[in-house]
Amino acid sequence: MSGVLFAELAAATEDVRSLSGRKDKVARLASALRGLDVSERAAGAGYVAGAPRQRVLGVGWASLKELPPPASSPSLTVSDVDVAFAALAELSGAGSQGARRAALASLLARATESEQAFLRALIIGDLRQGALAAVVGDAVARAAEVPVAAVRRALMLRGDLGAVAEAALSGGEEALARFRLEVGRPIAPMLASTAPDVEAAVAKTGPAAVEWKLDGARIQVHRSPAGIAIFTRTLDEVTGRLPEIVSAVSALPGASFVLDGEAIALREDGRPYPFQVTGSRFASRGEHSVVLTPMFFDLLHLDGEDLLDRTGSERAAALSALVPPEWRVPRGGPEKLEEALAAGHEGVVVKALDAPYEAGRRGSAWVKVKPVHTLDLVVLGVEWGSGRRRGWLSNLHLGARGPDGGFVMLGKTFKGLTDAMLQWQTEKLLSLESRRAGHVVYVRPELVVEIAFDGVQTSPRYPGGVALRFARVVRYREDKPASEADTLESVLALRGA
Repeated sequence: MSGVLFAELAAATEDVRSLSGRKDKVARLASALRGLDVSERAAGAGYVAGAPRQRVLGVGWASLKELPPPASSPSLTVSDVDVAFAALAELSGAGSQGARRAALASLLARATESEQAFLRALIIGDLRQGALAAVVGDAVARAAEVPVAAVRRALMLRGDLGAVAEAALSGGEEALARFRLEVGRPIAPMLASTAPDVEAAVAKTGPAAVEWKLDGARIQVHRSPAGIAIFTRTLDEVTGRLPEIVSAVSALPGASFVLDGEAIALREDGRPYPFQVTGSRFASRGEHSVVLTPMFFDLLHLDGEDLLDRTGSERAAALSALVPPEWRVPRGGPEKLEEALAAGHEGVVVKALDAPYEAGRRGSAWVKVKPVHTLDLVVLGVEWGSGRRRGWLSNLHLGARGPDGGFVMLGKTFKGLTDAMLQWQTEKLLSLESRRAGHVVYVRPELVVEIAFDGVQTSPRYPGGVALRFARVVRYREDKPASEADTLESVLALRGA
C-alpha cells in the first residue's frame, strides 16, 4: 500500500475540532500536511479544509442517512479517497444514480467509523472543525516553512488551496512566486469591513476617497484577445447571461484588462431598482426585459501589467483613463454619502488611497458605511414555526464568522419574513439540513442572509457575548458565500454605535 492513511487526516480534523486557539489548529494541521506524500498534497489540503478538489460529487444528504457497517481497521489512503471522489464526480446520464449509490457504498464500507464520519462531513460540506481555507493556508505555510504572506498571495491569485499547498510543500517560496494574475482566471474579490459613519471609517483607513456603495451584483470582468469573461463574486462564470455587459466592455480601449465592479438595474432617471430586480435579472438565463448597467470601481490588470500592488489612488487614475464616467462608480470626498443616499443607493465605501488590492481580504483598507445598520450573517439553524407559520421553517439562528474560522451565534429572528420568503427558506434550508434536535433543524453554514438591526447590545445568552437589537430579515444573499459573511469583530465594533 502506498500513500498516507486517510485515518490520519480524520484524526487531525478530530484534534482540530477540540482545539480552541488558531495557533494550535495551525500547528496540528501543519503536522498532518507535512506527512502527506507528494501526490496527495493537493487533495489532502482540501480535505482538512472541508473542500474536496471535486466541487460537485452529486451526493446528497439523504444518501448518507444509512451507512454500511464500518471497517474494523483503516486501509484507505488519501489517494484512494481522491480517486473515489473523482469517479463519483464523473458519473452522469442514465443509470448514474444507481452507480453513484454503489460507488459510495463501496467507499464507505472500506472506512472505519471515524473515517466514515469524516467522509460524510466532506461530502455534505459539514466539517465544522473551525479550519476554513484561511486557517489551512496558514498551516500550509508552517508545514512548508514559507512566509504566510506568500501563501496568502498565491491563494489570492490561484484560488485553489490544493494547488497552492502542492506548490508550497514541493517547491517552497520560489514555487509560490510563480503564481501570477492570469487574465481569464478570476481571483477572489477584495472585501470591505464596516463602520458606523465616515469619520469612523477614515479612522481605520487613513487618507481615503469615498465611493458610492451600490446594491448590485458583484462582477469581475476579464478581457483579452481571446475574448471577454465575466465572473461572480464566487468566481462562477456568467458571461452568457450578461450580453449587455459584454457589449459595454467590448467598446472600451485596451487589449487586455481585469475590471472589478457591480452590475445593477437602473431606472430611466438613474435611480436603482430594488436588488430583487437586479438579482433576478442577473440569475436569468432566458428572455428578459431588464438591462443591467456595469459600474466599475477598480482596475486590477491593464495591457500586460498587474496593478494589484499599486496604490488605490493609482488604480483609480488608471480606471478613469480606461472607463467612461457613466460606467464608473462616483468617487470623491465625504459629500458622496449624501449624494449616494439622495440617488437611492445604500451608502458609501471609504477606500484608503495608499492601499494595494488585497483579494479575498476584509481588512481596514475598504470600509463600508450604511446609515441603516445591516450585516451579512450565516444561517446556522432554524426552528419550525407555530400558529400562522406552522409547517414552515421560521425562526432563524444567525451567526457571524468567528476568529478561528467557525461561526458564532448572535441571536434569532423571524421578523421581516414574508409568506413567500418562509416558503422559499423552508425548501432551501431543508436541502442544507445536517441534523435535528427537537424543533430545531441545524443546517450547513452556507446560506447568507442580510439582517437589519437597531444596535448591538451585550448579552450572555449567546456565545459571542452580544446580540442584535430588533433584528429583521432584509433579503437572502445567495450571491455571497459564507466565507464573505461579516465577522464577530465587525459586530463588536458596532456595539454602542
